[in-house]
Amino acid sequence: MDPERFPATAQEPAESFLAVAEELLAVPSTADRPGDLHRALDLVLHFVGPGFTVERFESNGKPSALVYPGTARQRFRVILNAHLDVVPAPPHQFRPRCEGTRLYARGAQDMKVSALVEALVFRELAAGLPYPVALQLVTDEEVGGRDGTRHQLEQGVTGDFVIIGEGSGLRIVTDSKGMVAANLTAAGRNAHGAYPWLGDNALLKLHRSLDNLLTRYPVATEEIWRTTVNVARIETPDAVRNQVPAFAEAWLDIRFPPEDADLNGRSVQEITAYLETFCEPGVTPVVDHVDVPHHADRNRPEVRMLQQAARNQGHRADLLRKHGAADGRFYYQRGIDAVVFGAGGDGQHGPEEYADTTTITPYYRALEEFLQNFPPS
Repeated sequence: MDPERFPATAQEPAESFLAVAEELLAVPSTADRPGDLHRALDLVLHFVGPGFTVERFESNGKPSALVYPGTARQRFRVILNAHLDVVPAPPHQFRPRCEGTRLYARGAQDMKVSALVEALVFRELAAGLPYPVALQLVTDEEVGGRDGTRHQLEQGVTGDFVIIGEGSGLRIVTDSKGMVAANLTAAGRNAHGAYPWLGDNALLKLHRSLDNLLTRYPVATEEIWRTTVNVARIETPDAVRNQVPAFAEAWLDIRFPPEDADLNGRSVQEITAYLETFCEPGVTPVVDHVDVPHHADRNRPEVRMLQQAARNQGHRADLLRKHGAADGRFYYQRGIDAVVFGAGGDGQHGPEEYADTTTITPYYRALEEFLQNFPPS
């Protein structure tokens, strides 16, 4: 490890690394800005530098890349996975600022800083490792991951163990919830608002259906490992107050653990039929997509090795379950263990998102130790 980048006696990364991190954080790489998705990807590839094979992919306008030593792709013993896209934010959040040990910006915790550390450790170690390793860079995780990680897997990319650099504070996430994206649509009959008995209020039918669903899955008021339902939007095209609405729609974001037998392992058709049991007459569920939960074997030697590497940096390296979805689910579907392991921070997707700069060097060193001790076969 270059002592100019990470001083051997300090927990703070060198200014040179932070300068590149701030340059990357200043790129508004959101799904609606394809030019900036390419810019973020090219910036990290330039940071990795020459001497590696770079395979570029693109699906539905979302670019991604796979970087590895040598000239031929093979089954990789380890894949370091990172996403470079972020959710939208006001312009000021793309002007990074450091306050003490906090680096504030959109994407600082989720997950550009960790991505850059993965790129650095890959650059420093990959060519000298006695086994094949790859750096996987994608730009669509925040909008589902289907055109990045999943697309690459569909093109034949594969491996034995995957580290996804989502911010985790050097803890290891072995389980993530599955997700159902669904809408409830309600059909009724228009009438004058003064004569409601002449109409059929679609909005009220929709509300009753939502009440039925939320009775089964109450809104969580504290962290809990069970199925949750977020009602993200309720709308009707009616533009006047004195009309009974004939149509209404609700957006649902459902997250479920593997233990929920009503949802886990079910097809779109089966989940649609299940949601129908909560619906009033005239209300129809429409399931857009279903993503399975993610699970990695906690007793797998690689997980224990990664845990020990983090502990050697003074971190507890707890094993966690994550309520959000991540690209690890695409590996899990193919029988490949993937874990989330990244630097620290807080406030992801919020107005005060930040990376904890005191965790950057320990994160690098934990990855370095893990890769250097990883068995060749």
